Amino acid sequence: MNILLRSRYPGRAAQAIVIGLALAQTSYSQVLVDPALQVVTHQTGLNQPIGIVFLSPNDYFVLEKASGQVKRFTNGIPTGVVLDLAVNSASERGLLSMALHPNFPASPYIYIYWSESSTGIDTTVAADVSLRANRVDRFLWNGSTLAFDRSVLALRAYQADAGQPIRGNHNGGVVRFGPDGKLYAMIGDNGRRGYMQNNLQGPNPDDQFGGPAPDDAHLTGAIFRMNDDGTVPTDNPFYLKTPYRAFDKVYAYGVRNGFGLCFDPSTGSMWTQENGDDAFDEINRVTAGFNGGWIQSMGPISRVNQFRDIEVASGNMQQLRWPPQNLQTNQISAYKRMWKAPGSHYEDPQFSWKYAVAPANMNFLNTGNLGDTYRGTLLVGASRTTLSGGYLFNMKLNESRKGFSFTDPRLNDLVADNAAKFDPAESESLLFGTGFGVVTSVETSPDGRVYLVSLDQGKVLEITRPSFKN
Repeated sequence: MNILLRSRYPGRAAQAIVIGLALAQTSYSQVLVDPALQVVTHQTGLNQPIGIVFLSPNDYFVLEKASGQVKRFTNGIPTGVVLDLAVNSASERGLLSMALHPNFPASPYIYIYWSESSTGIDTTVAADVSLRANRVDRFLWNGSTLAFDRSVLALRAYQADAGQPIRGNHNGGVVRFGPDGKLYAMIGDNGRRGYMQNNLQGPNPDDQFGGPAPDDAHLTGAIFRMNDDGTVPTDNPFYLKTPYRAFDKVYAYGVRNGFGLCFDPSTGSMWTQENGDDAFDEINRVTAGFNGGWIQSMGPISRVNQFRDIEVASGNMQQLRWPPQNLQTNQISAYKRMWKAPGSHYEDPQFSWKYAVAPANMNFLNTGNLGDTYRGTLLVGASRTTLSGGYLFNMKLNESRKGFSFTDPRLNDLVADNAAKFDPAESESLLFGTGFGVVTSVETSPDGRVYLVSLDQGKVLEITRPSFKN
């Protein structure tokens, strides 16, 4: 049975992430490539779980995307619902992410990225949101419940473009604190085609709500950097450098969509995954002022002709008013068409798949519990079960930790040249596991255990090395 969300547009599978539906739970056999590792199931029967956040080694929250509930588990036993939000979970909306204050519990604040229903109850109706219903809010933890404290960020959610159905995708939704103590949040393009999507050609206005300049209603396709109270750090890369005060909180732009943002525990560098449409899923190392290149480019800009050819053959890149025929056939033209905000810089991804394989959440294995081979490597999950029933890829960083080290020489050009969507060709050496479904969270517990959340399987899983001696 195919339970995965099918896009309204043919060929859009890479971005038609499974988390958009009230899903029947699936059952796969999780298999790890390394026979010394095993999978342990901790929780089952959850309703679209999308995140796990640890209070202590045996005390954690699990977030449910469609119910809007935050559930607490202590010593493996459910102890209650600590928060229940009225969410709109159409497509990729819903209760999406959580981060503890870096000084928690002395500063008992918890931050949540969620899509607010305009009806006051949970809904899957795409139209039932306000214009800026994607929220990052701060809550106060009293030891048993979460209480609203303040709104930190309000972002675009409503998508009603002329000639197209109302949609609810490309909300991003990852929220994390960096090693600098600042709060980071990521949103996808939300279907916009303005300056932040490197489109200077119009239309102008971008839609019925204005744009294409980055006002509050068009602040999409970006990573934000904020103080813990939501104010703007004065050392942000674009602070006071443009006429747009909403843009001051932006750390990076030109982002299509993604479900993974994490920090290297060794260097503090930010890494993200970004989903292409049909071509060039990416893994990026993001620095202050990063411009990812979307919509002018995905993957290495030197391959923009391949990007264009694939997208023209496949369809309309989910936005009728900016068809793929607008893409350039050479890298010089593509680069010239980007919006170069003062203080910005374009960067190629550190790795790409030529045809989309649809990665989802990812994180560094900040532990030696699986053995030194895996310490500090990047574990990447899937947003679809189309490839290997939901793959896990494991990627080792090079000595400088600014890029990757590969055992397969075919990857030395930093692109897996597969031949079709969900084709694993040239990724075989990266395969870590199969059958994990849609992996929406990868976390290392405070005592060094590796946990995964599988949304479509409704499970919390742990990867262990039984022979490990702590």
